[in-house]
Amino acid sequence: MAFDPDNEAHREWLGYVQPVGLVVSAPALLAAAATVNRNIAATHREFLEWVNEVRLSPAAEPVRVVRDLPGLLQSVFQWQRADFVGAEGAAKLPETLEIPLTNYEETLRPTYAVPSVPADDGREMPPYQMLIQVLPLGTPLDELLKGERIHWEASPQARFERLLRGTAIPIGLLANGTHLRLVYAPSGESSGHATFSVSDMSEVPGRPIFAALHMLLEQRRLFTGREKNRLPWILAESRRYQNTVSTKLAQQVLAALYELLRGFQSADEQRRGELLRGVLQADPNQVYAGLLAVLMRLVFTLFAEDRDLLSKSAIYTNHYSLTGLFERLRADDGQYHETMDSRYGAWAQLLALFRVIHDGAAHGDFHLPARHGHLFDPNRHAFLEGRPLGSKREWNERIEPPLVSDGVVFRVLQNLLMLDGERLSYRTLDVEQIGSVYETMMGFLLQVAAGRSI
Repeated sequence: MAFDPDNEAHREWLGYVQPVGLVVSAPALLAAAATVNRNIAATHREFLEWVNEVRLSPAAEPVRVVRDLPGLLQSVFQWQRADFVGAEGAAKLPETLEIPLTNYEETLRPTYAVPSVPADDGREMPPYQMLIQVLPLGTPLDELLKGERIHWEASPQARFERLLRGTAIPIGLLANGTHLRLVYAPSGESSGHATFSVSDMSEVPGRPIFAALHMLLEQRRLFTGREKNRLPWILAESRRYQNTVSTKLAQQVLAALYELLRGFQSADEQRRGELLRGVLQADPNQVYAGLLAVLMRLVFTLFAEDRDLLSKSAIYTNHYSLTGLFERLRADDGQYHETMDSRYGAWAQLLALFRVIHDGAAHGDFHLPARHGHLFDPNRHAFLEGRPLGSKREWNERIEPPLVSDGVVFRVLQNLLMLDGERLSYRTLDVEQIGSVYETMMGFLLQVAAGRSI
């Protein structure tokens, strides 16, 4: 596939910001002609004029903050004063944007509301497209708020999401001086947010992050551009794109399941039926359950690797990681395509990875805590490791892993990692979407054919 610099620029800033849940996707940005400005230096200097260094407490180190959010958005992002409903010199906030919490004797309200602009075809639009909540300087966004006037002890993020859902305005900007957080909480769906650090954006290496924020919040993206180039459309289109991704991924995971089944059938034949005989006689569906567990282990690991929840050590990256294994297998497939199904070794590496995640490991700067748990338990499906039904793993045992070919492992990982010719980012998938993938594989039964059949 041809290299696309605009797509790569989006991957870069999304990698820096690491959104929680789905906020915006690169395909939706590209469809809206939203590109990261690489010549942002002059605008970046304007941004720095609004950044100050302050101490949040007498003993704390100085941090960079933006004290005047409306001033910044007007000066650098070209908003107008009238775009801040609730600000001095603009319209007053209507009571419809207040959400009373009766049980807590408290009312949620935004600091500002951003009015909508007319649709291209004259459709009636909601009166507001975004809410803005400005918190006291340095207020932690994800810690519980406490105080005399705070009766609902929840984080600013949780309170803001409640406000967005209560007013049916899905887009929000949460600011505490040190960070700007774009929040997307569409009705009936899980929320997501992307946080932009003022400190990071103030550095020269952080210009791509600032350029991304400028791309998302500049006046054309909210007020003057065509409807399909504006932020509300981009965020909604990102969700539509991700739903399509989930559907396609579910189909590919099912294809990976069939591939894995064929791989173990071949491995069983190479052992003259000894690999699966015991488990097939006891309960054929335990084979299906074991293969399903393998796929869920792979999906879990890819999700964790994309979110940097596992080790960042070079030992893990080079010798254990799934993405590293996939790249090696892809290179092998390019050079030795005809022999991939008679080459072995990748399955043993998967077993080593599964054991490391279950038991933990440490060597030099490589440290992975033991997670134990049901999913990675090596004794649940002993046939995956080539052991007989009911056997328990011994720490010093020598086992002969099933001869599942490198070709099978490569095709399984390819189904999990590649979508429409592009590398799939598990970072942008939320738990609900992964759950829908799991549901696709449920409800099947495994039966052993008594003879030739169609």
